[in-house]
Amino acid sequence: MRQIDELYTKCPFYGARRITKQLHRDGTPVNHKRVERLMREMGIESVQPKRNTSKRHPAHPVYPYLLKGLHIEKVNQVWSTDITYVRLHDGWLYLVALLDWYSRYVVGWQLSDSLHSDFCVSNLKQALGIAQPLIHNSDQGRQFTAYEYVTQLHEQQIQISMDGRGRCHDNIFNERLWRTVKYEEVYLKEYASVPEARQSLTDYFRFYNHERLHQSLGYRTPAEVYFET
Repeated sequence: MRQIDELYTKCPFYGARRITKQLHRDGTPVNHKRVERLMREMGIESVQPKRNTSKRHPAHPVYPYLLKGLHIEKVNQVWSTDITYVRLHDGWLYLVALLDWYSRYVVGWQLSDSLHSDFCVSNLKQALGIAQPLIHNSDQGRQFTAYEYVTQLHEQQIQISMDGRGRCHDNIFNERLWRTVKYEEVYLKEYASVPEARQSLTDYFRFYNHERLHQSLGYRTPAEVYFET
């Protein structure tokens, strides 16, 4: 699962068969049916697209995608959110983050050992205590279409935008964030416990927001751009 995680993050367009072939080339003989089973267990879709950590609930409302052609020109204009998985020494956690598109500042993040919507709602509430976006974008997963989640957005009169089904590039900044977090933090560590993972990620997101220079920001940090007057 660790090797599959690394391969999929590097090549999200690889399905189970190509991942199996790459594992063979890397010296891990494994049957493609086992790879398929593990990918399902990890919540990974095969063929092009994004991680399937967030599945749609048929009874929940879906909102249109509002960001096509939109010029991002200020902080808190657009926030986006997504979920990814974080490996432990013996198991997995789920990580949700809210990202400001203009500054790339991570406004809030939380870990959970399940995909129940509670940790996403809690993360949103904490982030709205800091600021409020004009538009909130997410995928169509049940965590973000849940009544408790969308109610928070409606109460603040925040416009709701959702990616088209199977369109991972509609939320491209979160996809880039996950790639950065995994290669600069998760893959370099061996978290033995949930508290250890939480502390290490706390340190990393502090570094990401306040110290890591971004070329796209003119070699400034996300915090410098987010909080500039």
